Amino acid sequence: MTAVTWTGGTEHWIKRGDINLFLWQKKANPNKPFLGTIFFVHGSSMASQPTFDLHVPGRPFSSAMDWFADQGFETWTMDNEGYGRSDKNRDINFDISNGADDLVAGSEYILDHTSSKSLLMYGISSGALKAALFTQRKPERVAKLALDAFVWTGEGSHTLEQRKKKLPEFIAKNRRPIDRAFVHSIFDRDHPGTADEATIESFADAILTLDDSMPTGTYVDMCSKLPLVDPKKIPVPTIILRGEYDGIAGMDDLIDFYKLLPNSDKQFSVMAGISHASFQQKNYMMVYQILYSYFTMPAPVYRG
Repeated sequence: MTAVTWTGGTEHWIKRGDINLFLWQKKANPNKPFLGTIFFVHGSSMASQPTFDLHVPGRPFSSAMDWFADQGFETWTMDNEGYGRSDKNRDINFDISNGADDLVAGSEYILDHTSSKSLLMYGISSGALKAALFTQRKPERVAKLALDAFVWTGEGSHTLEQRKKKLPEFIAKNRRPIDRAFVHSIFDRDHPGTADEATIESFADAILTLDDSMPTGTYVDMCSKLPLVDPKKIPVPTIILRGEYDGIAGMDDLIDFYKLLPNSDKQFSVMAGISHASFQQKNYMMVYQILYSYFTMPAPVYRG
């Protein structure tokens, strides 16, 4: 395995009680108009930097943080407790609610250290659940919310149907082992071919540099405790992104969630040729553009 190091950003460390949490910041291009502050939230099976600050030789802007920073956004991400560089020592399974608590602490720190009054939130997979639950708890801190590979009730989710078969195993322990074959399975399970081999290998190197196991809490929640979020309690502008081939995010489930979002400044985007890990797909630049367009769209001047 090639060990990965990260450069070009700034490390930050915060406390949530006695817990140490790691944050990673990349500043906005000073030569571009400032567009806001994005807070990226990772999923169940990898820490923050592999997901949002990945570097792949010959693949321009594999780092979403770099691309958005280059456009004029301040970009931040954090390792939830149990992942990456953040503390992993508590005897718990680090579930979605615990991750949302991390976001409360992280968002407070970011808002205290930037000029932004509220944040542009992006979460993927269980990170989307964490971002949505955080927004439900602290809506005043969120300017816009992007939910990628999101799941609401779990209805129509083929991946969760298969994962439920291992639910007793996930409940019985707080962590599950991961390896390179597991990382490949993320891209093979729905529609092989949506990501290129070099990107998958670089992604695996980055993930395994930081972790050889992952918490089980998000898996337990997504297999047995949905729904965790009430769309009627998310008042902020929201975009839902769903990969064409994503086995986690059931289409009808997401549409039902979307209908109940109370803010009419909302969008639903189906991403062609994409399965689950959208920033690591061949069509990743399309995902960036969708997010950029929504995050920079002017607020309505007339609401009726």
